[in-house]
Amino acid sequence: MIKNILVPVDGSANSNTALAYGIYMARKLDALLTGLHVIDVQLIQGPMMTDISGTVGMPPYEGFFDAIEKSLEDKADVILKEFQERCHSAGVKSEIKKATGKISTLIIEEARDADLILMAKKGEHFHLKEGGLLGSVAEAVVRNSGKPVIVTPENFVEIESMALAFDGSESATKALHLSLNLSKKTSWPMTAVIISSDEKKAEALCGKIEQAVQQDPDGASIDCETIILSGKEQDEIVKFIREGSVELMVMGAYGHNRLRELLLGSTTSHVIHKSPIPVLLVR
Repeated sequence: MIKNILVPVDGSANSNTALAYGIYMARKLDALLTGLHVIDVQLIQGPMMTDISGTVGMPPYEGFFDAIEKSLEDKADVILKEFQERCHSAGVKSEIKKATGKISTLIIEEARDADLILMAKKGEHFHLKEGGLLGSVAEAVVRNSGKPVIVTPENFVEIESMALAFDGSESATKALHLSLNLSKKTSWPMTAVIISSDEKKAEALCGKIEQAVQQDPDGASIDCETIILSGKEQDEIVKFIREGSVELMVMGAYGHNRLRELLLGSTTSHVIHKSPIPVLLVR
């Protein structure tokens, strides 16, 4: 049951879209929305500031770093005040938290009290980070928080239906059960997408989905259909998303080992990079 949704906010346009999705989800699920702003410690005392002072040919003046910290604190207060105002206007229960440190580490720590994390794929300082297709902060949170994470696109669209990419893996099975619960709570119809050219494997996966629905106490109320596609998994998922049949895609995250991802790329990162809709990832 999702009762507490954590939304990291940084004041960027993408972060504001994530907040719009957070408010929408909180109203659907009657959940508390927690806004977290992390002041990146690297912006206060990291090498970036040293580089800046070196570039202009003089050391920082006395109190320079204190002034930077004060500016970042003031900005955080403005961002969190706006978060509260938007939640209040929408009639959503909310609380705010502010912390200073490494962004991904603090999000993961705060996620211990959350049931779901909702964040933009690219935050305010995405261009300063290392991390490829998926922002390094978002990727670290997905991999290490142990909580479901919704990664949001640039633009907000109301969610009226959802899909699940199902391959039978442990993470996909967890995603299946979460999807069924979401479907019941929100009344969103659900489409399970199986990608396999192996007929027997596809039938077995269909059987697992049917069994999960039948074993659910309220399974009769779930509107669920299954479709089978063949082709390259990441391409078929993106193609299905772009057909516009659903507004939320659910999938297990990072199903292969890290070496294979380095050699072949990650389906998870590829789908998030290409998806114009939110992607809910379950580890």
